[in-house]
Amino acid sequence: MTTTELAEAFGKEPSDITSAITVTLMLRPIGALLFGIIADRYGRRIPLIVNLSLFTVIELASGFAQNLETFIGLRAIYGILMGGEWGLGNSLAMEVLPVESRGIFSGILQMSYSVGNLVAAMLYYAVVPNLNWRALYWISIIPAAITIVMSLFLKESEAWKQSRHQQRNSAQTYYQVVIDMLKQHWIRCIYAVIFMAAMNFLSHGSQDLYPTFLKKQHGFSPAQATVGTVVGNLGAIVGGIFFGYISEYLGRRRTIVICAIIGACFVPLWILPNSFGVLLAGAFFIQVFVQGAWGVIPAYLAEISPDNFRATFPGLSYQLGNLISASASQIEATMGEKNPLPELRDGETVPNYGRVQGILIGIIFCCVLVLAVFGREEKGKRFEVKSKPVDDDDD
Repeated sequence: MTTTELAEAFGKEPSDITSAITVTLMLRPIGALLFGIIADRYGRRIPLIVNLSLFTVIELASGFAQNLETFIGLRAIYGILMGGEWGLGNSLAMEVLPVESRGIFSGILQMSYSVGNLVAAMLYYAVVPNLNWRALYWISIIPAAITIVMSLFLKESEAWKQSRHQQRNSAQTYYQVVIDMLKQHWIRCIYAVIFMAAMNFLSHGSQDLYPTFLKKQHGFSPAQATVGTVVGNLGAIVGGIFFGYISEYLGRRRTIVICAIIGACFVPLWILPNSFGVLLAGAFFIQVFVQGAWGVIPAYLAEISPDNFRATFPGLSYQLGNLISASASQIEATMGEKNPLPELRDGETVPNYGRVQGILIGIIFCCVLVLAVFGREEKGKRFEVKSKPVDDDDD
């Protein structure tokens, strides 16, 4: 959101500023691996507090950056921390929640991303024009600070305690445990990365370029494009929570399949109309089903994770998939510009972003459907065995 302001402050082009986004995305898998290993060995709670504390410091420092090089360096560290946070939070949440509540809380957890987008958009228009872009970074530490305080009152999950207790009583080293897991579950690991790549292509491909599509192809104002983003995020929140809840009854994979099939039917409404109101309806419903499928993912990844790697497996597969899909908007933009609309506007060619978005998302919906059909279903899997709880002194 602050790309334009950063470019002006640092005397650079917007394309130079987007390099910070690229660096952030590239380093997220490193954070997922690093913090995942630490969390699987030493617990979820303390690594989460450390991660969020460092996250707060880096976000605050980003607002004080005086040049692009410093800003990119800070966002590189931010990317590592951001990559680690999802796996830490997801593993802790899914392990402590009642089994029968995983679905709806999975949707709530994942849709916090959309809620964050909405809050960020409102803060941008409230803060940046009246103060400056730096204030936005400073204010954004508040949610992390609140989460740190809440984390101080959390306890380690019984599932992790039991897993750690078994590891300590085993003659195997952690390195041997990792090798054995890869030998036994290597197909599952590859599947999870490919599935997350498809899911992230679905998300990025349906969101990132859509405001540009509204402005460049249809000639709508920036304010109207923002409205389109807000409406899409509202659809995402509704879909994520609803289908997360429904997955408790239909199963995780069947819910994703339903979202993929119905979502594909809304692609024409999403890109073909010329009326702003109809396009808004398309944006709402496409995100209901895109993020409806996503609402199942936190629970699904936790349930198919190997027992001793419930922080590393979901976080790393998610972030590797995110890295693979990072080029989604670039692919759409490039192909749309190379294949413009037949008519000119003010003597200039108009990129046909809509057609490219429709084709890409249609293909990705099909890929998600196939991958979900051939995936594992472990809904309701219990992460801990019913035995005497492991004392805190034992971990």
